[in-house]
Amino acid sequence: MLEKVVIANRGEIALRVLRACHALGIKTVAVHSTVDRNLKHVGLADESVCIGPGPSAESYLNIPAIIAAAEITDAGAIHPGYGFLSENANFAEQVEKSGFVFIGPTADVIRLMGDKVEAIRAMKAAGVPCVPGSGGPLGDDVDENIRIAREIGYPVIIKAAGGGGGRGMRVVRTEAHLANSIVMTKQEAKAAFSNDQVYMEKFLENPRHVEIQVLADGQGNAIHLGERDCSMQRRHQKVVEEAPAPGITPELREQIGKVCVDACIRIGYRGAGTFEFLFENGRFYFIEMNTRIQVEHPVTELVTGIDLVREQLLIASGHKLSIRQEDIVLTGHAIECRVNAEDPDTFMPSPGTVKRFEAPGGPGVRVDTHLYDGYRIPPNYDSMIGKIIVHGPDRATAIARMRMALTETVIEGVKCNIPLQQRIMADVGFQQGGQNIHYLEKRMAEQKETPPAV
Repeated sequence: MLEKVVIANRGEIALRVLRACHALGIKTVAVHSTVDRNLKHVGLADESVCIGPGPSAESYLNIPAIIAAAEITDAGAIHPGYGFLSENANFAEQVEKSGFVFIGPTADVIRLMGDKVEAIRAMKAAGVPCVPGSGGPLGDDVDENIRIAREIGYPVIIKAAGGGGGRGMRVVRTEAHLANSIVMTKQEAKAAFSNDQVYMEKFLENPRHVEIQVLADGQGNAIHLGERDCSMQRRHQKVVEEAPAPGITPELREQIGKVCVDACIRIGYRGAGTFEFLFENGRFYFIEMNTRIQVEHPVTELVTGIDLVREQLLIASGHKLSIRQEDIVLTGHAIECRVNAEDPDTFMPSPGTVKRFEAPGGPGVRVDTHLYDGYRIPPNYDSMIGKIIVHGPDRATAIARMRMALTETVIEGVKCNIPLQQRIMADVGFQQGGQNIHYLEKRMAEQKETPPAV
């Protein structure tokens, strides 16, 4: 078993990792910026090291500082959480070269799956269904690009090979706009990701976002833990997630799950990972793989009873998977609402001091957050301040429990998006289930245009 782990992250995921470490008897080192000295996990960790000032580029993205923290505390491994350096192949490589265990896949696998073009090639070779597309990066030959688009069929979408988080994408509906859209996307990709390679795919009009959770030990063993539906999105950012996905049959789950498991074994995957798909007309289309723990991992934990972070730590310690595919049974339904410190109408971030915080409770309610009375939310980082997760015997019960949990939650001193989450839970379309990735933004636009009742 690992003896001491550096937690190279902040907020709720850092606290989540710390709890999993302590449950296994692993000592922890919290690295933090100067503005994060009062984070909850920093006070609970066995040791803490300040790695730089508030801006993430000078702290949580500072690779030498994080590795130095591992060296001076005599830690054996580094857990990257999600975001920041979690999918940075260079970081994983430097961690391993410095003699520490990177709690995640190898640098080569991260690099492979981080390049969307190469990832699609690898998945096609592994038999994973992919969206019809260019099959590689687009060149500067306008006529060739037009030919590719005609073969795929409009509308198409131009995507940055190194993109993510909803950036570096442009939908093209007519041939007249194709050439200029490719040039503009290349420019955006170069500026955002230092990589101007782009590729083309068929643009699916009404897909859902369904993803498959996997665990692999890097020793030839892998399993899947069912799927999550993450279709409630705003500007390509997930707002609500649930498991299992409405309307996915056990047969379809087993079919796509086996494909993902086989792909993991083929590429030598190690740790927790997620295959993200667009799902339309009963078919899955691979879009990318996240080589880390996901924000929404708790919904999978609640329906399977498997502690995913614990499994990450065991795999990183060299243990083979002790869970077999037949051990995975999905029970009930789970829903997660992300809680962000932002205006629920304008979505402007709302940093500041939390004057009062009361978490919800009751049967099947879980809260993952680092908030406490008097905590000051800094303006330097992502606005997510926690997650409310509920579990029930069925989807209707889970929705009812989430509505009550949102009502019970009290956050004073800063604005938060709980009013938006309450509107989603009360929405008839959401309650019916199976809505596509455009549904939330469409409903928000309709509500904004509808005048208040007199």
